[in-house]
Amino acid sequence: MSKTLSLVHPGETVTVASLLDSSLKPKLMEMGLITGKKLKVLFRAPFGDPIAVDLGGYVLSLRLDEASLINVSDSVRLQNCD
Repeated sequence: MSKTLSLVHPGETVTVASLLDSSLKPKLMEMGLITGKKLKVLFRAPFGDPIAVDLGGYVLSLRLDEASLINVSDSVRLQNCD
């Protein structure tokens, strides 16, 4: 299921699927938001904007309009079959 990062709830882990073309795309990629990267939404500000995400060990704050440029997919959780 694909959605934008702006719709992800705190505590969810997702994978970056793609970035929409915009003037911010190069900057987002420089910050580490590249296809295949896993990230976890940590929290939202009291009125929902901005959001904080854990991106490979550092916390990144994004406005909702920036987060809406990032398409994500749900991360698949593998279960141990023992």
